[in-house]
Amino acid sequence: MSPLREVVVVFLRLGVVAFGGPAAHIAMMREELVRRRRWVSDAQFIDLLGITNLIPGPNSTEMAIHLGYLRAGPWGLVLGGVCFIVPAMLSVMALAWAYVRWGALPVASALLYGVKPVIIAIVLQAMWGLARTAVRGPLLAGAFVVAAALALAGVHELLVLFGAGGVAALLAPRRRAVAGALAALAWATPARVMAAAAAGGVTLGTMTLVFLKIGAVLYGSGYVLLAFLRADFVERLGWLTDRQLLDAVAVGQVTPGPVFTTATFIGFLLAGWTGAVLATAAIFLPSFVFVAASRPLLPRLRGSRRAAAFLDGVNVAALGLMAAVTWQLGRAAVVDPLTAALALAAAVLLMRTRVNSVWLLAAGGALGLAWRALHA
Repeated sequence: MSPLREVVVVFLRLGVVAFGGPAAHIAMMREELVRRRRWVSDAQFIDLLGITNLIPGPNSTEMAIHLGYLRAGPWGLVLGGVCFIVPAMLSVMALAWAYVRWGALPVASALLYGVKPVIIAIVLQAMWGLARTAVRGPLLAGAFVVAAALALAGVHELLVLFGAGGVAALLAPRRRAVAGALAALAWATPARVMAAAAAGGVTLGTMTLVFLKIGAVLYGSGYVLLAFLRADFVERLGWLTDRQLLDAVAVGQVTPGPVFTTATFIGFLLAGWTGAVLATAAIFLPSFVFVAASRPLLPRLRGSRRAAAFLDGVNVAALGLMAAVTWQLGRAAVVDPLTAALALAAAVLLMRTRVNSVWLLAAGGALGLAWRALHA
């Protein structure tokens, strides 16, 4: 199989089964591409994760773009991201069509009841493997713990990431650093696009520009996305109600793939199939641009002692953020003895065998459906 075809096959499959949000998506990529296929080492993977956390946009999609490039060059960059996005976009379109037709969402709670505990096990297994590579010495171990604590306390992700990187760089033995270039790149937002979006009327073009703006400036989780969407589409433009927005975010959470496909749902509500496609393309396009622009900086970061220390600090802080998200997700996923047993069994299988996480997710989903059917 050629590298480009392999990129297409792998990321299409991941796009179909990647439930659980960015932390789970990254864990699945690590399990598939580091542990099973050996496309990259853990050290390379954690460097990509660190640089991805420094640019706006959905982290797991940007990891797919990075990994696609490493495997198959520029076309791999494009197809890695597109193939990870498209399955989620199509599933969200189907749910949006059903929502518009019947005014309600199909119930997915039974499926997610069994899938969520398995996702927690997958994330924990990935974190353990990545931490063994990234956490080198007491300073980085302390940064990991502090980053997780600050994230749980509600401190903004950027403050945690740049704070950890800055402290690590200050303590490095050499002077030169290139890390500031990443910050400049991250904040180099297309201001004219933002102004045009704010000034436009209720048109397809304005909707597209608003989603382009959000994709170009948004850091953080799906809850941060919710705040941006509410400010633009509920408060400023008045195109959606709060209930419609919450339904859109819920669809983004319960479907596989990136949560940013919430934009697909909103685009469909506002302008049908055309709106769904344009909204999806607009919110994800900046990620492709930022990844392509930031790629040349990674060798320079590793070539400077102080910049490499900065990246090491960002890497362990990213793992700390991942740990905080896992704790929050785990409290929602492990709710009774059955889900606890599912999480434990999946963790043991992942640690002791080379079982594909896709089969564990399928088994968890089937068990969840069966359990809820028996107790209906």
